[in-house]
Amino acid sequence: MDVKTGLFYLFSAVLLFAAFRVITAKNPVYAALYLVLAFSQAAAVWLMLQAEFLAITLVLVYVGAVMVLFLFVVMMLDIDMDRLRGGFWKHFPLAGIIGAVIALEMAAVLMGGFRIGEEGRIAAGAAVAAAPDYSNTRELGKLLYSEYLYPLEVAAVILLVAIVAAIALTLRQRKDSRAYDPAQAVRVKASDRLRIVKVAPTVAAPPPPPETPAPEAKA
Repeated sequence: MDVKTGLFYLFSAVLLFAAFRVITAKNPVYAALYLVLAFSQAAAVWLMLQAEFLAITLVLVYVGAVMVLFLFVVMMLDIDMDRLRGGFWKHFPLAGIIGAVIALEMAAVLMGGFRIGEEGRIAAGAAVAAAPDYSNTRELGKLLYSEYLYPLEVAAVILLVAIVAAIALTLRQRKDSRAYDPAQAVRVKASDRLRIVKVAPTVAAPPPPPETPAPEAKA
């Protein structure tokens, strides 16, 4: 077994362990951290398959953005996990059936992809060997911005609409929040913030009145 095969089995084993701990960890923060570990191992496997664009996209998008946002949400919200786990065994049979169907579909797709003839493997190896400076990221960019340019633009417009809608939903006027106009803060002047008031000069306090002697008591 060579080094590449050993690294593949190592990354795969860690990936399977992390994926198992994602669904078995009781603490949602630990589950999210295990999911980050699973993503990193999947990115390493993709790098070994010379799919560096997918690996970098997985790390930047999911690990660097989605999972960080998920961790912030989980740590900031007070989630009652016992209440969420209350109906676990009630829905477990249906979830098990759906999981088995998905596993069978993935197995069918993978087995169909592994059935590559020897001639196809030799041709692919010759094509890769004939182009030492081949980059799948560059080829993917050429294909994406040539044949799939219109679907890319449609997806960009949909994402833009989603961003504008999210901003519009968060810009509600709330009574319990204090807000200020940045334009007024920029145009502020010293006379608006400082007011000079003339006060009378300080005078000495008047002397206390003399003490009157107490009257003598009569015998």
